[in-house]
Amino acid sequence: MKILSKDTLWKGHYLQVVSLRYEDRLGNTRMWESIERVNCGGISAIIPLTINNEFLLVRQFRPVVQKFVIEFPAGLVSVGEEPIKTAYRELIEETRYVSEDIIFLADGPVSSGLSSEILTVFLACDAKEASKDLLSSYHADESEDIEVIKTPVENIYKVLADYSKRGDLIDLKIYGMLELARRYLDSKAANKSQYKKE
Repeated sequence: MKILSKDTLWKGHYLQVVSLRYEDRLGNTRMWESIERVNCGGISAIIPLTINNEFLLVRQFRPVVQKFVIEFPAGLVSVGEEPIKTAYRELIEETRYVSEDIIFLADGPVSSGLSSEILTVFLACDAKEASKDLLSSYHADESEDIEVIKTPVENIYKVLADYSKRGDLIDLKIYGMLELARRYLDSKAANKSQYKKE
């Protein structure tokens, strides 16, 4: 299995369509079309958990699906930028919160049959409102019209269901990201409990 050639079929400002010629496990030559981001090193998403044990979600209109979508804050990683720096920036720009405790959870392809982009997921613990000084250094993208949704941890699934009933779409990645966060937090709690016993 190997890529033999890659040709750009179309290139826009932010995306390009490419044709991949590859060899399968039997030695046959096959073709595949895919989409790539232009001048992008991936995507970072961040799960903000406030000091009051609340999740922060973002609601924004997505022209591609022609609906509002509920998501965790996320953004494109600039070429050469570390994904954790992108996550930190997007947390501030999209929610106006900040965290000094950002933990890597996982990374991997988002839609491997269509796109080459890799998503890196982080958890932001003890997030709190950013200071005015900090906010002055981070400006939200003017094309984004974002509503921040704050919900207690125990209500997250009800809140998602309520927005879905209203007609919003729920980014399916949320459910997997919540599981990653839960596993990390459960492990952290178990370690603290074990430490106290000793």
